Order: sequence, then C-alpha cells, then structure tokens
Amino acid sequence: MESNFQLFSKQMTSPLKFRMFLLSKLPSAYFSGVRVKSLDENKCEVSVPFKWFSQNPFRSTYFACLSMAAEMSTGALALGHLYKRKPTVSMLVVKTEGEYFKKAVDKTTFVCEDGSQIKKMIEEAVESGEGRTIRAKTIGKNKTGEFVAEFFITWSFKAKKEK
Repeated sequence: MESNFQLFSKQMTSPLKFRMFLLSKLPSAYFSGVRVKSLDENKCEVSVPFKWFSQNPFRSTYFACLSMAAEMSTGALALGHLYKRKPTVSMLVVKTEGEYFKKAVDKTTFVCEDGSQIKKMIEEAVESGEGRTIRAKTIGKNKTGEFVAEFFITWSFKAKKEK
C-alpha cells in the first residue's frame, strides 16, 4: 500500500497533473517552466529553464524564477509530508535568503535534501501544539554541475485546531 507521501509524489511528478496544478495555483511558475524532476521523502529536485519568459534584461534567468524553483524544492517536501495528514498543519514561508554564484544561462536544477528534518519539525509542531520553523537549504546547479545559487527557505508549521 502506498503512503500518502508516495501518492503526493506521483501527482507532483505527473507532467499533466503538475502542469494543471501550476496553471491553477501558481501561473507564474507554470509560464516560467518550473518542473519537479524527482521527489521522495528526503529529497526533491526542481528545475527552471532559461527561456524568453524566465529571462531578465541581462540574458540570464531572472532571480524571481530561480527563487520560485528554490522554494518549490523545499515546499514540495513539506507538502508531501502534510498530504492528507490529520490534524491538518498550516505552512508558511517566513524568510527567504539567496546567494548567486554564477550567471544562470541554461536550465538550473535545485536540490533540497532536508526532507527528514522537515518531517521532524512537522511532527514536533503537531505534538507540541506550538509553531515550529525549519531553515531548509537548496542548491541550484546548471547542466554542467556548476553552482549557480544557494537558497535557505525558512518554513513555519503549526497544527490547526480540530473543530
């Protein structure tokens, strides 16, 4: 029997379902070409291409498009651990930090490997009834494996009270 995370992962990695989700909930990510390449309980890979819609005037990927892909690589892990969970848990980005190392002139892939720590913070939020935060790290590399950017996305989790 598949876990709730595995069910969520199938939806996020299904090209049609994921594109429909983006179009309805995150249209800017849809038009920028942000895509989930892989997702399991510990790791998520999200890519963003360099193309007309995602470029800036300096002929590289616009920082906001890189930021969207970075956030999604951390947020998809959190959403997967929250999928169909009882009690429900709210999540919110409370801080974003980014550093750029190289001009992004082709596809950039962000990888976050903080899934187990994210799950732990969610569990602590549910057990304590208090909000919890985690500073998730994601690294963006280009096609040749060169570092393009590094982001830290701080997520807050809080269990919702059952009515």
